[in-house]
Amino acid sequence: MITENLSLLAIPLAALYLAALACIYRILLTYRTAQGAIAWILALVGLPYIAVPMFLLFGRYRFGGYVKARRMGNKSLTSLLDNFESQTTSITNPGQEHFSDELQVLCKLGRQPFTAGNHCTLLRDGEATFEALFDAMEDASHYLLLEFYIVRSDRVGQRIKAILERKLAQGVEVWFLYDDIGSAFLSRKWLNELSAAGARIASFGDGNIRRRRFQINFRNHRKLLVCDGKVGFVGGINLGDEYLGTAMDQEPWRDTHCRIEGPAVTGLQLAWLEDWNWASNTRPELNWASVSQPPGDQEVLVLPTGPADTWETCTLFFLNCINNARTRIWIASPYFVPDFQIMNALQLAALRGVDVRILIPEKTDSPLVRLAAYSYLVQASQAGIGIYRYQPGFMHQKVVLVDSRYAAIGTANLDNRSMRLNFEITAVNTSPTFIQQVETMLEEDLGASRPMTENDYRQRSILFRLGCRAVRLLAPLL
Repeated sequence: MITENLSLLAIPLAALYLAALACIYRILLTYRTAQGAIAWILALVGLPYIAVPMFLLFGRYRFGGYVKARRMGNKSLTSLLDNFESQTTSITNPGQEHFSDELQVLCKLGRQPFTAGNHCTLLRDGEATFEALFDAMEDASHYLLLEFYIVRSDRVGQRIKAILERKLAQGVEVWFLYDDIGSAFLSRKWLNELSAAGARIASFGDGNIRRRRFQINFRNHRKLLVCDGKVGFVGGINLGDEYLGTAMDQEPWRDTHCRIEGPAVTGLQLAWLEDWNWASNTRPELNWASVSQPPGDQEVLVLPTGPADTWETCTLFFLNCINNARTRIWIASPYFVPDFQIMNALQLAALRGVDVRILIPEKTDSPLVRLAAYSYLVQASQAGIGIYRYQPGFMHQKVVLVDSRYAAIGTANLDNRSMRLNFEITAVNTSPTFIQQVETMLEEDLGASRPMTENDYRQRSILFRLGCRAVRLLAPLL
């Protein structure tokens, strides 16, 4: 009897170790860092019954199905990408060849060009952003493309739905894409009513469950709106009451968004189309005509990043900004959990005399991230990196300012999820006027912040410091 029971156990145990070996094989082919690979291999050998399912859910770092949809699934989509990429605007100025090379790298990373003739409006906080969003949606006459990580069926969500239903009744087409994890609490009634009004709706998982059944760790964190292919929005604000500072104890909510009018909107539209193509296997007919009368004189690059890219595009974007900063680099992010590459680059920048400032919130929606951020204080302070905690409320903006040469506003945080696991999107602007506006905004935010020192960490209890160091080990998952 005992022998028979052991025989019965041997089959699933052998299958488990075969699965572990298959996971190890994949790790050896695709690992990014030796430390991560060794950690996974030890776990798979020692605790396969825990490590195998964990690896299937969280161990992959490439979004393979999306790569196929992007590069093989739709030839006309690939043609659009190639045509837009070939339109790269020359940004070479006399005596500034290095500046041009630096920004051309970003064009290659995102496979999108800098385009001239744009006008960008800086939108501070939820009230200004939603007012601009609502106005642009009301003015649309052909179609609306929406893509958001979080969508609520609260007051803001109901207002959005009412506008979309009204535009649908007027004959405007609506395509609505949301992330199924970020919008987990979005009511089915809200979706059904909008669908019944005629909107095409897809989540980042629906329709592709088989292809991405082991890829739930990858999220679509983008937040964008395109109206008729002429006006677009990108930034940190999702669709929910909390972005007005009325639904959470972190109020007031501090965030930044950007309204773009001009040829750069084509970049937003292409990023949306790639995501929609992945989620629904369809491609709507959109407006790709060039703007006859450029609305402004700003040069803007739309930089989509994500785990389907050939390179770790988001990481390389931040490294490019940090390594090429000459006088200053200011980064505002609600989450500060950098990997060793980013942290080393920040230290080197500070040591060569660059004014490095990291703006993070005092109040946070993630206690673990807050603890992890403390663990970097000693390294940061000793190198001369300034870390500032925003005091009035929760700060959710994602902004980068490099010297007085360019500013970036988007959805990417300074953490591993944005660097390697999330689909993000950022707008880079070289306009002196826009840069000055961003500088003024960040100066005001820094003025409302408390500078931190290594004593904020060293003077805490040993248990607190151990907790910070322990949480930092989870940085790849935060």
